[in-house]
Amino acid sequence: MSRAAVAFLSGLVFGAGLIVSQMSNPAKVIGFLDIAGNWDPSLALVMLGALASFGTVHWVSRARVAPLLAARFALPTREGVDRPLIVGSLIFGTGWGLSGFCPGPAVVSGTFGDWRVWLFMGAMLAGILLYRFRPGSPGPVHGQV
Repeated sequence: MSRAAVAFLSGLVFGAGLIVSQMSNPAKVIGFLDIAGNWDPSLALVMLGALASFGTVHWVSRARVAPLLAARFALPTREGVDRPLIVGSLIFGTGWGLSGFCPGPAVVSGTFGDWRVWLFMGAMLAGILLYRFRPGSPGPVHGQV
């Protein structure tokens, strides 16, 4: 099976999981984040399932020299916590808390035709472009925009 087919099928499974788990429902996400109000803890089970899935696959992958469809594992090269990471995390978390969307669920929800989701994705794309083409930036990484 080609890498493109695997990527497509993986995206379909991921998107279906976001819909089934209601991660693409901003009211559900905001209810989970509202720990001081009407808190909905059900998404904690989704997170536990994700951690269990990742942990299992990560544990199995440690015995491999390379992934199935690549020459090598693409591991992060930077370590540690720095100012850009903290600022970016704060911006991401604030946007997620205010809108109930993060990038994956927003793309899935964009297929439902809600103009507010398209507004969010436009703002997300603008933020990505501002970061990629900021002064002193090397520009797109590996041909990505």
